[in-house]
Amino acid sequence: MTTTDTGTPCAGVAAGTFLSGPGPVVDFGPGAVARIPGHLADQGARRVLVVTDRGLRAAGVVDAVLAPVRAAGVAVEVFDDVRGNPAVDVVERGAGHARDLGMDAVLALGGGSSLDAAKGIALLAPTPGARADGTGTPPVAGLPVVAVPTTAGTGAETNGFGVLEDPATRQKVYCGDASVVPRVAVLDPELTHGLPAAPTAATGVDALVHGLESLASRGRDPVSEAFAAEAVRRAWAWLPTAVGDGSNPRARAEMLVAAHLAGQALTRSGLGLVHGLAHSLSLHTGAVHGVALAAVLPEVVGWSLDADPAGWARAAEAAGLPGASALPEALAGVLDAVGTRVSVADLGAVPAQHEALARTALADPVTRNAPRHPSSVDEVVALLGRC
Repeated sequence: MTTTDTGTPCAGVAAGTFLSGPGPVVDFGPGAVARIPGHLADQGARRVLVVTDRGLRAAGVVDAVLAPVRAAGVAVEVFDDVRGNPAVDVVERGAGHARDLGMDAVLALGGGSSLDAAKGIALLAPTPGARADGTGTPPVAGLPVVAVPTTAGTGAETNGFGVLEDPATRQKVYCGDASVVPRVAVLDPELTHGLPAAPTAATGVDALVHGLESLASRGRDPVSEAFAAEAVRRAWAWLPTAVGDGSNPRARAEMLVAAHLAGQALTRSGLGLVHGLAHSLSLHTGAVHGVALAAVLPEVVGWSLDADPAGWARAAEAAGLPGASALPEALAGVLDAVGTRVSVADLGAVPAQHEALARTALADPVTRNAPRHPSSVDEVVALLGRC
């Protein structure tokens, strides 16, 4: 994630240079999962580790997706130990499992947690002694990854890093490498149709915030701005419908595209303090990531408007608002509409924890790209007091 310091709406052009690398091949459309065997064959995959969670397996989603893969003669092993906010030890255990079984590719199936864990597993598997926290033996190139998101939120299928928890240090760590950028992202909106309203809202808020923060990030460039603006436009228009009517195929498809575009944006631009604080809240309280974002979003955006009026104006334009000053109230309204308008106290964070929350957020690399960077821990504590 870049940390270039900029303050103009076309940052890369103003700086005279920017670099935008390739992302995955995107296979989008209802029924796209039927084409997974061909994508695996293109990678030379014959022994595939499927990284997912037990909920999807119990719901029958894993078996349904793997049916054509098995029919094509691909050997499949399922690793379903992933939980929300995956920890480094789970990734290391999955990597060891893939190594012991001689897997030659990874199929990431699920929400952002499964996709993030899968990328870490793919990276560590070929290198005994490599560690998810960056210590240990430096990893060689990872196994090829094909990513199949089942939620419209993180956009984790767009990049080669995973956000993991290190329980020992109570910090987020970023585990990844260009070699584990998914070779193919299979975007099948039918996989999201059964997602209940609450996780639809939480993951959708994540996608929306990815777009918003990318537009005001210090690291943005014209390419990230284009992805982010379109992501915000789609998510703003379709998230309430996706939450209110989960069987609406247009809303589900639009949100899956919005999440992917937002992932493409953040991969190039980085994010900001909304994500830094949300990561900290999840670590300290166990809050669901999208709900943690919602707890601080309107207040942090309002606090940082003056630091980047051009970036926030672009975000407001994408949302169809008259100007940047309308963003905080309008964001609160969206959160109310999708049932995620909460406070940090609602998440269980008491004032005595605010200093620890602030320190963790300031230490998170994602915070570096915020348009307004806090000058002290006390400034973040005061901001949390308003959230």
